[in-house]
Amino acid sequence: MKIPGRIAILGGGTWATALAKIVLTKETHINWYMRRPDQIEDFIRIGHNPSYLSNVPFNLDRITFFSDINEVVKNSDTLILAVPSPFLKGHLEKLEVPLEDKFIISAIKGIIPPENLVVTDYLTQYYNIPAENMAIIGGPCHAEEIALERLTYPTIACPNLSRAAMVANIFNNRFVKASTSIDVSGIELAAVLKNVYAIAAGICHGLKYGDNFQAVLVSNAIMEMERFVDAVSPIKRTIYESAYMGDLLVTSYSSFSRNRTFGSMIGKGYSVKAAQIEMEMIAEGYYGVKCIMEMNDSYNVEMPIADTVYNVLYEKAPARAEIKRLREILK
Repeated sequence: MKIPGRIAILGGGTWATALAKIVLTKETHINWYMRRPDQIEDFIRIGHNPSYLSNVPFNLDRITFFSDINEVVKNSDTLILAVPSPFLKGHLEKLEVPLEDKFIISAIKGIIPPENLVVTDYLTQYYNIPAENMAIIGGPCHAEEIALERLTYPTIACPNLSRAAMVANIFNNRFVKASTSIDVSGIELAAVLKNVYAIAAGICHGLKYGDNFQAVLVSNAIMEMERFVDAVSPIKRTIYESAYMGDLLVTSYSSFSRNRTFGSMIGKGYSVKAAQIEMEMIAEGYYGVKCIMEMNDSYNVEMPIADTVYNVLYEKAPARAEIKRLREILK
């Protein structure tokens, strides 16, 4: 297996574009899969992604574009997955070529519905990909800041640390400092949960709760995250590392956070559908909270913040009343 060999980015959104920018600081060439041929045509015509991070120019001589997922997989050794988690199944269902001989890097900070599996578990169960042939990207790494070349510290997790180091080397450059970990499941679950908690932070912001309350909310969210991750994946970890808490903090507080933005719109009185339409981007936490709640039926972890987000988004409970109930529970 060649690691990285020929690298492909799968996805045409903000995060995929940021990853392409990072990889091209080290690699001379990438393959890039986008579902829509018209997006590729516009990209080639103007020299940048027409819809996302349009301030990032690309040297088109260093990119081969594909709109056929089978062709990009056939012509690549390492696949970087950067599509929204609810749509991954739809892309992979078109595959007619095997994945077993590929190295896969998941940059998807979400969970696969309705199976309620993190990406690596889904790929192992449905595509027979060994765990050591996969890595994930976690930690605080907003695409918009990468586009601006602001210092970013992702974590690359793989059961095989030497392979994690190989992947980290793909990403390390003057503005990206990647570290390594073996805690694949824990970091994947934390990435799902931080989106849920960022929606909660956004709801509170929309309801005009102040910084003091937000600090209490996020402090409790860290503890809630630790309880759930430890219940599902009971290995020794330090939840206060950047792959867990750092990602939670940036997603809960940053103006670039689409989950916080989505939650803020809900707090201001938007319906879920209206907020989704106006945002024009996927808030992964909307899908993630339902999956987490269904998973928790088997673990019975105390999760009042996630419960609150679920009630608001799926049970149509009034946001103000739900946060009023929550604030009596938080410490």
